[in-house]
Amino acid sequence: MFEYKTEKLETDTKWISGKANKTDMLALDELLNERASQGWELVTYSYMVTALETKGATLITFRKPKRID
Repeated sequence: MFEYKTEKLETDTKWISGKANKTDMLALDELLNERASQGWELVTYSYMVTALETKGATLITFRKPKRID
């Protein structure tokens, strides 16, 4: 059995345009590494597409084994 955690990572640019910048990629690496050190494993991600915004966001879902007390 697992517990799940979903977070939103906001980015400076829309990734769908293929313009991910180094700052955005470093923020993603930092989030993934921080959660991994806490025992979370990446399960899935979903880019949130918006037509009007210049910024973007990605929903990222992690999981880890559920502790049974």
